This record gives sequence, structure tokens and C-alpha cells, in this order.
Amino acid sequence: MLPTALPVLPRERDDWVLSRRPPRNSLDLLRAYAALVEPEVGPSGLEEPVATVFLTNRECPFRCVMCDLWRNTLPDPTPLSAIPEQVRRALAELPPARHLKLYNAGSFFDPLAIPPTDYEEIAGLCAPFERVIVECHPAFIGPRALRFRELLQEHGTRLEVAVGLETVHVGVLERLNKRMTVADFRRTAKFLSRNEMALRVFLLVRPPWLSENAGIEWACRSLDVAWEAGAEVCCLIPTRAGNGAMEALRETGEWSPPTLESLECVLEYGLAHRPQGSRVLADLWDIEQFATCGDCAAARVARLATMNQTQRPVAAVQCRCTPAE
Repeated sequence: MLPTALPVLPRERDDWVLSRRPPRNSLDLLRAYAALVEPEVGPSGLEEPVATVFLTNRECPFRCVMCDLWRNTLPDPTPLSAIPEQVRRALAELPPARHLKLYNAGSFFDPLAIPPTDYEEIAGLCAPFERVIVECHPAFIGPRALRFRELLQEHGTRLEVAVGLETVHVGVLERLNKRMTVADFRRTAKFLSRNEMALRVFLLVRPPWLSENAGIEWACRSLDVAWEAGAEVCCLIPTRAGNGAMEALRETGEWSPPTLESLECVLEYGLAHRPQGSRVLADLWDIEQFATCGDCAAARVARLATMNQTQRPVAAVQCRCTPAE
């Protein structure tokens, strides 16, 4: 392996990540940059329609090595009333759904991303939904989360908070520049549980500095920690390129993307070990890029989709690329 590309000091890591970024996208302050409805298996165990609104707001203050979400953010604080208008417009154009994700490429409870004075109006727009899912770094989960939960409860809507744990490998998590620890995650999980907010967890499959086999092992270990902390949903994210920093780590041999087979292994583990009532989902966005064999790629993607849908293991794909045991 070539010498590491990543600086040691966090501030220098910030600069290193920023210096490798391509340009961010041009966005409309009054429109969410994307919105869609797709099925997801819900608490009932059945697939239910979920609306996802990708909000346009101020960039996250953390410079995570693997993140490319900043491409659809603003360099300045989000203006008042912009977020409610984005939600209003997006929902008017979407078909009906039972649940709503308000994803914002950062932390929902960062006051410079989502102004707290807009919470009441946002909560009113969420009233038709049974459950609202937002994403947030542990550093911002506190009194503002409680306030938004209370506003949603007035409408009979439940709040679920998604946290990017990424990995419980201590050295890798620190080098990802996430500015959080596994202990921070556990404290946040306890806070959410005490205050009747559900926990969703994002986990990376093969982050940098891990081999393919180690990537599988640590993703499974991370699932165990997430379940122990009370996660209702764990989302498995295959680590992707596309932000400049990941390309630099690939050039030095410090990272390679995971294979479909690795994602299958981790999803199988999650389905076998998940607590009753919880769900584990593989992120299938642009999933074909992780295929290593053209003969079985479609079958493997279909298998992952079926396991997401049914929350049950499916017979393994047989292909010449995987020797029989």
C-alpha cells in the first residue's frame, strides 16, 4: 500500500477534504433538490409508501471523508421560511404516502440548516403522515429535537431520527473525520429512547482502510452495536466514490468499493440477527456500479431487493464467478 493520503490532524483533514471537492450544484432556495415516493418495509412488516423530500439547506459543518451530500447544499445559512416552502411544494407534487423522510444532507437540528422558528410550520405540513424521519449528527440532538417531537405529537405523528454511525471500528471512524465516537452514538441512542424517538442507523459497508473481508466483519459488528442501542432500522450503505476524497484514497490503495457479494453477506447477517420488530435494509441507489460479474449482477440486485422487501433470507445466487463450496 502506498503512503496514506489523509492528514493526521482534524483541521488539516478538513482542508484536505475541501481541496478535493468538485463544484457543488446550483440550487433553488425555494425548492427541494429532489423528491420521490418509494416503498419501504415499515414497522408492520409490510411494504408501505414513503415520501422522501431532499431539502435544500446550509451545508453540514462536518467534513466527513466519504460524504458527497454537500454537492446539493448551500454555502450560507438557510433563510427563514425556505424549508416550509420546499416541503409544501414537494408534497403537492408527490403521490400519497404514509410516512415522510425529510433528508437534508446534514443535520436537521443544526439551526443554521433548518431554522428552529420554522419547526412549527414544518410540523403542520407533516400532519398527514404517521411517521417523520429526519437525519442528524449526534452533536445536534438535544432540546431542539425534543421541541420538534412535541410539535409532531400534537398532530399524532411519530418522530424517527437517523444517525450515521458508519462503523464501530474506532480507528476508521476517527479517520473518517466524523467528529463523533461510538460512545457519542450510544449516548444519543439512550437520549432518543428516553424521549420516545425512534432510532434509524446508517452503516457503511467497506469504508476506507479495510479489506473486503474486514469490511464485512466490521459492518456486522456495527449492526450488533446498533441493535444493542435500540435501532429500529439499520440501513447498509455501500461506500461510494464521487466526492474527490474517495478517489484520492483509491489512488493510494487505501480504499476500494465493496462488491455486491459483500453487501449480500452483511444483509444476510442482519436479517439473521436482527431483534424482533427491527428492520435491516440495503441501500440500492445506483447499486449496479458495485457488480464485478456481468453474468450475475441482475440476479444479485434482485436478491437484495427481495430481501429488503421480505426481511427474509433468499437462496444465494449461483454463478461461475463464485466457486461452489
